[in-house]
Amino acid sequence: MKKYILILFVLITSISFAQTNVYGPTLSYQTQSGNMAKIGGFYLHNSNNNFTYKIDATANLAHFRNKFVAIPEVGFTYYPKPEYLLMPMIEAEVSPYTVTPKVGFSVLTIVDFTFGYGIETNTKKDLKPIKGFTFSFGLNIPLTW
Repeated sequence: MKKYILILFVLITSISFAQTNVYGPTLSYQTQSGNMAKIGGFYLHNSNNNFTYKIDATANLAHFRNKFVAIPEVGFTYYPKPEYLLMPMIEAEVSPYTVTPKVGFSVLTIVDFTFGYGIETNTKKDLKPIKGFTFSFGLNIPLTW
């Protein structure tokens, strides 16, 4: 079973890096003033191995203070060295309540690990402030064939 998963992983990554533009769904987990699941889509542009950037739009789904909330968010990620297995990355996420700069690393732009600090820009009534240190990991599933 592990062999088939590895083969599938190699095929998906080689196909996605052969493309200049890659898109698909993104799923991630983030902890920042509570636990959030993030579901959305991404668009990744590979610029001939000089740099790569990714734009994503997600909905942060959480249960805060006995209320289910869905918070929209837009993110921009910059990968300065896309030719390595482990790549450094810089990311910025903006929601109606927080601006969150992050740094981290990515495995072939498919699995991302980031940490940063959320700066509160607005507080929604009856919702605890979403600010402070954050950690997240995500999975970008390429669909471009």
